[in-house]
Amino acid sequence: MRVGDARSLSPADRQAAAALYWLAFGSKLAKVMGPEKKALAFIERVLDPAHVLLARDRNDAVLGLVGFRTARGAFVGGGLADLSAVYGRFGGLWRAACLRLLAQDIAAEGIVVDGLSVLAKARGQGIGAALLEALCAEAAARGHRSVRLEVVEENLRARALYERRGFVVQARRSSRLTRWLFEFGGFWVMVRDL
Repeated sequence: MRVGDARSLSPADRQAAAALYWLAFGSKLAKVMGPEKKALAFIERVLDPAHVLLARDRNDAVLGLVGFRTARGAFVGGGLADLSAVYGRFGGLWRAACLRLLAQDIAAEGIVVDGLSVLAKARGQGIGAALLEALCAEAAARGHRSVRLEVVEENLRARALYERRGFVVQARRSSRLTRWLFEFGGFWVMVRDL
């Protein structure tokens, strides 16, 4: 396995990255971003290869990814025009309003994790940890002082991984609206200083 940046993604890589992102977040985003076919089309359309690190096997197949946000962009960004192109004008409008609830401020001194996902068949091999370490190295190389992430309360396995990699809980946030729309009510804000 090797981990590296993905400055340019082939069409197959874009499709694999979108599928991995949906694998990690589809259950939470389904009410707002569904149906799945359209969600994948949107993610594939907007994903930015300058904001993702990929883990690949010997045959160059994508095993996992860690996407991130900075003041300059996000792995899965896009705007109303992108949403409207996939979901239509009305569908794009209400989805944009809902997704705004998930948008958090970008710390000027850090990078924010925009998604970490590993194929089920590749879990337990240290790929998630390797991706986090590569992201921390990338953040330091870019002059950032920290990496921040948010993990839903119910995802104890992910929180344990982040704690083993040096992330510390800074705050807990919750919202009844996110519980209804995205099926999670609370999440932990975790930070690793570099």
